[in-house]
Amino acid sequence: MHIREIHQFFKIRKEARAYFCYILQRNLPNRLPEITLDVIIDGLERIVHELPFVNAAYVLDATGHQISELITLKDEFKEVHIDLNQSNRTYFYKAVKEKKCILTDPYPSLINGEMVVSAAMPIFNDKGKLLYVAVIDIPLNELLKFVREERGEKWFHNFNRIIYALFSLALFSIVVLLFIDGVKMFFSYNLAQLDVKKMFESTILLTLSLALFDLVKTLMSEEVIQEKEEHPFAIHKTMIKFLGSIVIALAIEGLMLVFKFAMIAPQKLLYAAILLGAVTFLLGGLAYYMKSVGKEFKE
Repeated sequence: MHIREIHQFFKIRKEARAYFCYILQRNLPNRLPEITLDVIIDGLERIVHELPFVNAAYVLDATGHQISELITLKDEFKEVHIDLNQSNRTYFYKAVKEKKCILTDPYPSLINGEMVVSAAMPIFNDKGKLLYVAVIDIPLNELLKFVREERGEKWFHNFNRIIYALFSLALFSIVVLLFIDGVKMFFSYNLAQLDVKKMFESTILLTLSLALFDLVKTLMSEEVIQEKEEHPFAIHKTMIKFLGSIVIALAIEGLMLVFKFAMIAPQKLLYAAILLGAVTFLLGGLAYYMKSVGKEFKE
């Protein structure tokens, strides 16, 4: 499942349903005497030519069986015919039950397995008898792209990606500098006179470098490249890693201060204890965050 696309779909579902139902109602006759299959097919052909990103349109009879060829501009779909009884498919029984045009939730297409949504409208005669159900299948990614363009959001979407790319580049520069400084400090150790302070400082720099790299990786994949992460917990996993790295760095700093003050300024040990107490508080907050997130996805 494409988690990101499905979340985006539910944000624009009302306006998408309003638009596609308007298109169906404008092109298809309803509640009139003597509505023929040819008239329905002609109307669907107009819709497909008006919206070329649509996968296909077709007509079901009152029992849910497909009674028309797929109406499509895509060559790979032109020879496909679905012989299954589709009366148990959402686009059929929901449209029949509600007696109005509907837009389904995303689901795998019967034609090629692609994630699609379907707009379906029941066609009745003038006496209220169900004659047909007209269906159009729209690829989920094309639907989202179409709505963004209609809203005028495309420019903002691209601008947003550029800004995130610049921030990612700047953060990656900091990652490289921290890593180089940490490695330099590591190789400057004198084994004959081991400096514990430098060891701790090097560890802190490398830990912070790793934490920032995780953040850069998330920004690039989620906001710039826009990879479709399949697991909904992924963004929280990255956040937990980042916060965990910060807690580790602060804990190391606190431990370093304990050793330092114990040797040269015992009266300042209170400050080290305060820092370690703050680290404990942060660790408790991180544990609560992990528990809350886990509960959210269990529900």
